[in-house]
Amino acid sequence: MWYPKNKIPLREVKRFVVVFYIVGVVGFGLKISQDIFQSLTAYSLLLCLYLLAVYHENYTRKELGVFLLIYLLGFGVELLGVNTGLIFGNYNYGDGLGFKVLGTPLMIGVNWLFLIYCIGVVIHKIKVHWLIKSFLGAGLMVIYDLVLEHVAAFMDMWYWKTTSIPVQNYVAWFLISLVLFGLLFASKVKLQNSLAAVLLSSQFTFLFLLLFIQYV
Repeated sequence: MWYPKNKIPLREVKRFVVVFYIVGVVGFGLKISQDIFQSLTAYSLLLCLYLLAVYHENYTRKELGVFLLIYLLGFGVELLGVNTGLIFGNYNYGDGLGFKVLGTPLMIGVNWLFLIYCIGVVIHKIKVHWLIKSFLGAGLMVIYDLVLEHVAAFMDMWYWKTTSIPVQNYVAWFLISLVLFGLLFASKVKLQNSLAAVLLSSQFTFLFLLLFIQYV
């Protein structure tokens, strides 16, 4: 399937991504602009997904089906999780991720797709069985979540009802990620994207800097 490609030089787009996240760090770091940047979180995630879509090298119906399924599964587990407390623990969503259905932002599925895809692109070239890649990807997702969970409230994304983040949450992240990576790799989706590593590393650095800002 055909998808419009960006005619802007890749170097310029990568530079834009880096500057974009630097602006985000400054915006969240200044109290006068925190509320504005919280309200922009969902739009920034959509922008990142769009950039990934532009630089994805190949589109087939199978690939689009796999991406849609990852989104739906990611959204589905969050829907069950926030309404039952049985998957991740007891938490509720703020307004940072935008419009909600049954207390669950539609953008949380985009977040799962963004992370699974980007990490998948980064590790897919490792010459090991797809199941080992899935375990590696799930481990990286947990490392990412260790940082994300400590800035989620700061970004008005979600709030824990307990005094500490339950271990159950990280176990759930690992197992769910394992299933989603298994789906991605076992389906043999062509994972070629020249922007994925830059977006993933920029977002992780962004979250890490926000974590630092909270304790300064």
